Amino acid sequence: MTAALQAHSVKRKRFGSRNNRVIPGFGLTMGFTLLYLGFMFLIPVGGLLLYTSLMSWEEFWKAVSHPQVVASYKLSFGASFIGASINLVFGALVAWVLVRYEFPGKRVIDALVDLPFALPTAVAGIALVTLYASTGWVGQNLEVWGIKVAYTQLGVVVALTYIGLPFVVRTVQPVLEDLETEREEASASLGASRLTTVRRVILPALLPALLTGYALAFARAVGEYGSVVFISGNMPYRTEITPLLIVAKAEQYDYQGAAAIGTVMLVAAFLLLLVINGIQWWTSRRGL
Repeated sequence: MTAALQAHSVKRKRFGSRNNRVIPGFGLTMGFTLLYLGFMFLIPVGGLLLYTSLMSWEEFWKAVSHPQVVASYKLSFGASFIGASINLVFGALVAWVLVRYEFPGKRVIDALVDLPFALPTAVAGIALVTLYASTGWVGQNLEVWGIKVAYTQLGVVVALTYIGLPFVVRTVQPVLEDLETEREEASASLGASRLTTVRRVILPALLPALLTGYALAFARAVGEYGSVVFISGNMPYRTEITPLLIVAKAEQYDYQGAAAIGTVMLVAAFLLLLVINGIQWWTSRRGL
């Protein structure tokens, strides 16, 4: 009898009691979840793919392989990759400073990290142009060194870096808060250098969060429109991003062309995110 009671107690601790669940009813909650995801994600994406499937292969290939469209692919994905890579390094550094150090104005800086979330993208684009134009506060000083930001591909990278920073910081910050400083102290007491401590102790714990933040920043940058159109100058074959082409084709009532380009962007972004998530899963399984 005692053994049976102990087994029942262990079972309750392991699986929990259904009566103690905050939101009861797996079927009901799962139904609402699938319904919500269906209306918000599956139906729009399915509609896009269905509309694109109405095109013949020749029409589809002509729409997505035009030299102007290919140039926009290179800029959108290339600038997104560079911006996300920059945020991977400096976003982790910002998160480290906010978690590990106390200094005056820390709360203000912590709040400023979320500014790209709250600020409308069009306002951000205008602000960036004001700063980095040849007459701007920053731009006029950079032009002395022959560096031009506004209306160049560099300006696109700056805009995408700006809007992607919070994703890395807010993903890494909670992990750093849960990472005990005793691990670093133990590593130092065993004679490990700072570089070894970062490489063998800190980085393995942060790697999944870093990859997640990188994927979010990259995905956000690929689809960015408002903050880029002002600072890029929208010059065909040079500073024209793919979302701008999609909008332009829609305004010209070329809905099939816009859908075809949007499908390419959707598939490419999905594949890249799948690769990044696969790497994250692999590192977590190997304990890297």
